[in-house]
Amino acid sequence: MDAVYEINGKTRSVRELLFNQKYSIDYYQREYKWETKHVQELIDDLSSKFLEFYKEKHERSGVAKYGHYFLGSIIISIKNSQKYIIDGQQRMTTLTLLLIFLHNLQKKNNAKEETVKVDDLIYSEQFGKKSFNIDVDERAHFMESLFNSKIPDVSEASESLQNIVARYQDIAENYPEELQNNTLPYFIDWLIEKVHLVEITTYSDDDAYTIFETMNDRGLSLSPTDMLKGYLLANITDEDLRNKAARKWKGWIKKFQDIGKDDEANFFKSWLRSQYARDIRERKRNAKPGDFDRLGTEFHR
Repeated sequence: MDAVYEINGKTRSVRELLFNQKYSIDYYQREYKWETKHVQELIDDLSSKFLEFYKEKHERSGVAKYGHYFLGSIIISIKNSQKYIIDGQQRMTTLTLLLIFLHNLQKKNNAKEETVKVDDLIYSEQFGKKSFNIDVDERAHFMESLFNSKIPDVSEASESLQNIVARYQDIAENYPEELQNNTLPYFIDWLIEKVHLVEITTYSDDDAYTIFETMNDRGLSLSPTDMLKGYLLANITDEDLRNKAARKWKGWIKKFQDIGKDDEANFFKSWLRSQYARDIRERKRNAKPGDFDRLGTEFHR
């Protein structure tokens, strides 16, 4: 009998999404690629919406009556009781960076104002070891440094890590002055209780990959290289081999990006044409059925 799969959707607050939760990034996910403009837009949207409701005369308890803000959707795949982010890691990572910044801003204020506990939305702790809500091994040291108000050296780091540190600095530079001091706890309360996302959960790898192909993060489409990576890795059934291939892929991409912005796409385009083209004209479709399957076979080696 065939297994029955389902896809569920539910509205979640930032607190519900992050409190005591752990998310992994699946093998076919792209790097963290948000740019300064995406962070600026997010902060502008959040601050503008909050200030529509906030008044200095309000008691902090009055935030419970403030309006909601919808931040979009995220797609989660559950495998072996582990949650994987299929779509939305750009947004989820940035939300975590914003919470880290707010944690540090409260700490910097030396408790002059009321504080809101956000630590348990950023990480959980077991046996004295911190584990961040987006649980990616290579990120741990860098997230820990940011949490402790230190900017780590990213000169030799991957694209994701360079972007994570740069976007944290963007948050610090673009965070509005009017949301600091007395207003700060009001804004944090509103952010974690009144900002909502729709969590879409799937329990099938096939459904997860289909959704990954058809939905994109806010303002940032999948590149052809991202799609190629997803196709190749999705066809490796051995998990250890797939993880090894994912690490190898990340190393290649880092080398291409050190050379130039578009060199990764140019390489794959040239390589594919050298292997499979039957005509020198670039725009002519020369690929035959099975060409990408053969490419997948070569990649597995």
